[in-house]
Order: sequence, then C-alpha cells, then structure tokens
Amino acid sequence: MEARLDTRAEFDTRVEAVRWLRQPVILCLLAAVAATAVPAVAQAGRGDADGGPVVNTAEGPVRGFTKNGVEIFLGIPYAAPPVGDLRWTPPQAVRHWTETRDANRYGKTCPQVYQLGVFAAPTSITEDCLYLNVFTTAEGHNSKPVIVWIHGGGNFDGESNDYDGSKLATGGSIGTPTVVVTFNYRLNMFGFFSHPAINAEGHRWGNYGILDQQAVLSWVQRNIAAFGGDPTRVALGGQSAGAQDTAANVLSPLSKGLFNRAIVQSTPGFTTFVAPAAVAATNGINFAAAAGCPGTKAAAAACLRKLSAARILQLSATGAANSPYVTGLIVDGSVIPIAPGQAWTTGQFNKMPMMGGAVKDEITFFTGINEWFSGPPQAPLTADQYAAAVGPVLAAEYPVSAYGGDPMLAYERAVTDQFKCTELHVVQLWAVQAPTYAYDFVYQNAPYYFAKMPGFRPLAAHTIDIQFLFPGWHGGDLGVNIDQGTGEQRELNAAETGLSDQLVAAWTNFAATGNPNGSGDSPWPVFTAGSQKYFVQDLSVSTETVEQFRSAYKCDFWDPRLGL
Repeated sequence: MEARLDTRAEFDTRVEAVRWLRQPVILCLLAAVAATAVPAVAQAGRGDADGGPVVNTAEGPVRGFTKNGVEIFLGIPYAAPPVGDLRWTPPQAVRHWTETRDANRYGKTCPQVYQLGVFAAPTSITEDCLYLNVFTTAEGHNSKPVIVWIHGGGNFDGESNDYDGSKLATGGSIGTPTVVVTFNYRLNMFGFFSHPAINAEGHRWGNYGILDQQAVLSWVQRNIAAFGGDPTRVALGGQSAGAQDTAANVLSPLSKGLFNRAIVQSTPGFTTFVAPAAVAATNGINFAAAAGCPGTKAAAAACLRKLSAARILQLSATGAANSPYVTGLIVDGSVIPIAPGQAWTTGQFNKMPMMGGAVKDEITFFTGINEWFSGPPQAPLTADQYAAAVGPVLAAEYPVSAYGGDPMLAYERAVTDQFKCTELHVVQLWAVQAPTYAYDFVYQNAPYYFAKMPGFRPLAAHTIDIQFLFPGWHGGDLGVNIDQGTGEQRELNAAETGLSDQLVAAWTNFAATGNPNGSGDSPWPVFTAGSQKYFVQDLSVSTETVEQFRSAYKCDFWDPRLGL
C-alpha cells in the first residue's frame, strides 16, 4: 500500500473531495476548540502562606489552587514569547524566575481569526502565548502516568482554555489517577510557515507549532515529577488537529524519547493531510509578496518580522475562511522528515502503543459550520447543491433517496466514509508495527454546542466526543451545549456520564500501561493482523469486526478510489 499526498496534485485532490465545505468554510477537517473552561487540579497539601499548592519547577516556583480535590496550575510559561526577532524561530528557553509565580489563570490565546462560528476562540493578536496548564491530584501522588493533550482547531485556531482536565486527572470513577497537561501553541501563519529567506537562517523551519509541542514535552521531562507525574509514562494525544499533530510527533525524530504512548482522536485518516515542502514555500512567497515583503533575501525576512500580528491575520483569513496562503503541517525534512503515509508504510516512526479512531458522522461538524454562515436566515444544503458538490458518481452511490430525501445526510456519508476508510488503512499499517487499539464512536445523541438550525442534525459530529473526556467542553465562547432533539440547553445526562466514565478509564489506563483495559484484552481488544476488531464507543459496550466496519462505511467502494 503506497503512501498518499506526496505531490501537490494528490494534496489538492483530497481537499477537492470536500469542496462544498470550503464555500465559505475552509476544509481543514481538524476540529475546533476554544474559550473559557472551569479549572481543576494538582497535589494537595503543598500550600504556602497564601494557601495554594506550590511546586518548584526547573524554571521557578509556581502556586496553583485546588478545586474538588484536584490541584490546578494555569498559565505556566514553557518558552520565551515568540515575538520580534523570535517570530518564526524554534521556541527559546523561558527566563527563569525566583519569586513564586501565581498560576491561577490561563495564558493568552495564540493569534487567530474567529473562523468557525461558535467553534473557535475570539480573535487574538497576542503572540506572547506559549503557556501550559497542569491538572493533578493528591491520590497516588508519586509517579502517576501523564497525558499531554493538544487542542484541535485545524492548526489555525483554538486554545487550551476550554479543556478542563480534572476528570482525567482523577481517573473518573473507574480509571487511573493521571497528571494532565494542556497548552497553547503557535497557529496558522505564525505556527506553520515557509519562506526561503527565513528557512536559510540556519534553524529548523516551517513547523513551529510542532516545535512548540516538543518544547512542552521537554518541559514535561524536566518538571512533571514535581507534580506527581512519571516522565517514563507519557501519553501524547489530541483531537482533530491535535490528532494530526500527535501523529506528526510520532514520526518526528525530534520527539524520540519524549513520550511513549499516542492517542489519535478523530482521526487517523487525517494524519496523511500534510503539505509537501514545495507547496508551503509557494504559499509563503505569495504571502510575503501580498504583505509588501517581496523577494527571497534576508531583507524579506526582516520585513516579515516587522509586520504586525494584525496584518498577518488580515492576510491569512477572514471570519469565515482561511486564505490560500495558510498551509498547515509541512514535510520539511527535519521536524517532519517524510510524509506520514510513507512513515506508516515503511515503519519510519517512533514505535509505541497507538490508540485511535473517529466519530461516526465526522462531516456534520463542517456541514453545520457551512449552514451557520449561510444566513441569516440559515438554510440547509439542497439536493441541487448536493449533486453539484459530489458529482454523478457519488450521487449515484449515495442517492438522496437512500437517506430519507435529506441531502445533508447523503452528503455527510458521501464525505465521511472516505475518511473512515482512510482511517482503517492507517490503523492497519500501525498494527503491523506497534500495539494498536482502534475505536469507532457511534453514539449519536450527545448534546452539541450549535443552536438548532433548519435541517441540521449533528448526530455523532466531529468534536462531539471531547466533552466525554473534558467535562463541559463547549467549543468556544458562543457555544452552548444543547439537546439535539429539544434544542434545550443541557450537559451529559446520567447514561452519557457512564460512557464518559468508560472513556476516561480507557484513556487513563492507556497512559498508565499502553493498554486501554489496564491489562488483558477486554472489553477493548488489541487490533492485530489476526484479529482486527474495533471497540465501539456507545452507551453499551460492544466491538465490531473490520468486515462490519468496511460494510458500514463502504470501503469496497472507496479503497480503489483513494488508492488504498
């Protein structure tokens, strides 16, 4: 099986498959995160005269606070502010401090434009944003496993503030107490950018956001023991863009030894979505010309670094879509040395237990965004729009009549299925090289953070599973979780909380042992060449065979079309 997306044509082909969603919303297929969240966290009994728990990090002491038995430390700097001459350079060491630093509020959000309706943070133009947060408990305070979590948002928006790590830190009712680290990292043009003048400066280039993540992982190796964590048991995970970035770190030689379990949540199928270096360079040169910094010499680099953050954002996106200058992850030859598909096929990645999967109805996240921007008044996708978007072959394979006459449901399956089949392909490649656990999140009635819109049904939408791990997650400042049927505001009910307990246990057990069961092969079977089974995430526990998965998502139809 050959790696895909190694050329500009292949890269564009996969993007074009979901072209309707780029009108006006960019398809990054990598979820949003955002806004404010309820904190929680760290080890009790270490207070000073001011009452909060104090931990001495290698960079200086920090004072957090305790909530519901969880100690929380917010806004700890892990790198110097990437401003001025440090823009578009690898993260630099933070300046040490001697006075105890209050760690009771989140750090600033990295620069971004409000792009995904209720799914993203408000606009930020503050480049001083490289901060992390720690959640831990007094229980089993020595040598707890660690989860480092990368927020989603397409690598162009999002922030850590909406990720309350307290339930994961406690392990929930049936899991393992864990130290949880969340953080902000450089995004869009600030985090992923290639230009010949900057690339020639002698430092690693292009994937600055990934370098930030590796700086966090290095911080964990230096400091996590002081928070009760075990630096030899670190799981790196993330959802959507966070999943894609986790995979990038799995294959990056610069991450070797910094973590030893990987959680790729929605979806392994997105991990191949990485731009060739030539595409990134062209985008960067075109951006520089548009910004009034033409040429490829040092003067262009100096000009680019003098641009205001607002000017860069002005050229990188509108409120509804990214510009063509935005690239995302880049095969730069160093941070990401080869295309992910090639890495999975050849085994050129850091071997470790892998856990990954996706939700059943990924693309309803994007159809929802598209309808949000269609109004007011908002209007669902029509049959004519559906036919024009997918073309005659897909319209015949996924006729609207087979989906109750609903073009949005037909479109959702016509686009989601190809990514589910790509996901299976990636999982099968992982399983040849490392212990692998695959899941299929199929629960379709969880609360969702969009207001009701005509004809829109979230079902098991991209991002809807985050709230099962991070309680109260609601997408962004404008997101309000509502019942899909009634439209009334609510959070998880009792039955859904049971599913949350199950997932928290799996995630924390995996961090502890590399096995979501903790030990053994039940209820979540290991995915092997001889026994390829998915764990089904629903209100009741079950598994599905690969044959059942392939039938549900029409992989016999998709595989030859995707070159799988």
